[in-house]
Amino acid sequence: MTNEEIIAKINETLAEEFEVDINVIKPDAPLMETLELDSLDLVDVVVLVEQNFGFNVTGEDFAKIRTFQDFYNLVIERTTK
Repeated sequence: MTNEEIIAKINETLAEEFEVDINVIKPDAPLMETLELDSLDLVDVVVLVEQNFGFNVTGEDFAKIRTFQDFYNLVIERTTK
């Protein structure tokens, strides 16, 4: 899977799961605010990552994520190792 394919899959999955317009998902947009996530929603994000990309996300991983680009970088790093 290319980086572009990973990003497209992330965007499509998050837009569908959290019922937001895919066009508001931009690399520099704040992830939590854009998707209106609370702490319970983060559990859903973890499950989505595990199901779609096959790796576990820890609380420490999420502590570093502010923007969608941060999230893309995490997924790309973990899936292309």
